[in-house]
Amino acid sequence: MKFDVLTLFPEMFAPIKQSILGRATQKNLIDINLVNIRDFSENKHKKVDDTPYGGGAGMVMMPDVVYRAYKSLNSKDAKVIYMSPQGKTLNQKKVVDLSKEKHLVILCGHYEGIDERVVKKIVDEEISIGDYVLTGGELPAMVLIDSVSRYIEGVLNKDSTSEESFSNGLLEYPQYTRPEIFEGMKVPEILLSGHHENIDKWRKEKSIEITKKKRPDLLK
Repeated sequence: MKFDVLTLFPEMFAPIKQSILGRATQKNLIDINLVNIRDFSENKHKKVDDTPYGGGAGMVMMPDVVYRAYKSLNSKDAKVIYMSPQGKTLNQKKVVDLSKEKHLVILCGHYEGIDERVVKKIVDEEISIGDYVLTGGELPAMVLIDSVSRYIEGVLNKDSTSEESFSNGLLEYPQYTRPEIFEGMKVPEILLSGHHENIDKWRKEKSIEITKKKRPDLLK
């Protein structure tokens, strides 16, 4: 999977070069290419934004600069996603669907956003990570890359994604590890029994119980 990220702040993406995603990159399972939109400004001061027509607070990213950055990519078969609070909220189904793509271009806005004309010109889909507003699209882009990468073959063990929260419409069952007793609290006996059928049954019951308590809306 290739991710091309159009951003004004490529240095913000250092965290996705660590841990599981870092190893996936080293194994060539994913390729994260950061493109600095500012490099495509023709202004001597590398200006990328201007005041909005009609007035208002803040600055708007100019369409021509963004378009030149986009055109620099070999994106003929790529799906272009704009991280925007106006987009459809990201969920596990969308994550799985996007993981089947071979090439994603992720556009990160900043300031008051991006001129609508270039959004209409190049964007296939707008995606939000929640009903709130951030200073830019970089953090949402990292969330998208992380969540999608986990479903790319070879990045994780298949069992890691098949039983986690939301994968089957339920929240995940509780997990335990050593020590067997911690602060007077003991690991449930069923998990020490070695009886896999009973353990699977217990986990399913706990998943339903936790979902009813924390996210009853998922059971509707």
